[in-house]
Amino acid sequence: MRSHKERIKFCAHEEQELTVMTANAINGFLHAEKKWQNHQVNNPVTILVLNLMPTKRDTEYQFLTNFNRLDTDVTLTFMYPYSHQFKGTSRRAIEADYVCWNQIADRYYDGLIITGAPIEKLAFHQVDYFDELRQIIQWGHSHVKQQLHECWAAQAGLFLDFGIQKHLLPHKLFGIFTATQVNHESPLARGFGAGGVLKMPQSRHTEVILDDRHLPADLTLIATAPQSGPIVLSSDRYQTTYVTGHPEYQEKTLANEYYRDLAKNLPITLPLNYFSDPVRGSVDYSWRDASKKLYENWTHLLVDKKVGLSI
Repeated sequence: MRSHKERIKFCAHEEQELTVMTANAINGFLHAEKKWQNHQVNNPVTILVLNLMPTKRDTEYQFLTNFNRLDTDVTLTFMYPYSHQFKGTSRRAIEADYVCWNQIADRYYDGLIITGAPIEKLAFHQVDYFDELRQIIQWGHSHVKQQLHECWAAQAGLFLDFGIQKHLLPHKLFGIFTATQVNHESPLARGFGAGGVLKMPQSRHTEVILDDRHLPADLTLIATAPQSGPIVLSSDRYQTTYVTGHPEYQEKTLANEYYRDLAKNLPITLPLNYFSDPVRGSVDYSWRDASKKLYENWTHLLVDKKVGLSI
């Protein structure tokens, strides 16, 4: 684990310094098990993460690792839906190491991230914690500066904020997809122009269908691709970014999903644009820099509001 302010020196015509910032875990399984090392930070960006993924530890690590690579100090507080009936996670353990909304409802955070969840085939009203999710999203409009909804949470957020329905796909959308259209005027797209490429892991059975010429008022399409449809959208009114994929996914995440489904004899195909050598299982980690840039751009929105540069 690198130090809090690791300084990397390099020479071109003169010596320069690059400061690497820190992501600290306020709670969570990795924090309780001392598997993530925190460091002293001053005035960090505070982010609340509603972790809906069944692989809680993996998801914690993915977000901590991604935010640990940014140019801003952050703290991540992990939250669980109290109304959910857990199957693979001990209720006692998650109550001990996570917070629920009732415990932090009077607090304010800079950002709120809501993760995906492997429940997209269910109608929204069939999800046992959907009413609680609705309350959390509404609470976030007044208690956080920016929200970030990913994958299923993006579809749920678009439904709750704009009434946009999700639709079942004939086959699972699975792989890495590159945006062919990017709105370079958006601060979320900073760095993706002039040769920058926005790539996104996708792993879902549903989609949202939008006509970019007739979007709901206040909903802006930031990036899209023909195969995956909308990739990034945003709303100024709701101060929310909707990402239809999984920028937090690391190099082997889709491979693990692929081999898991094969072992269960579930219908699955090779993830598109992912394996550089499917026989050896070698992965082309092509979206790493794009994920870093997207999280960095979103975090900069939080920083700007924190120091009063935007309203």
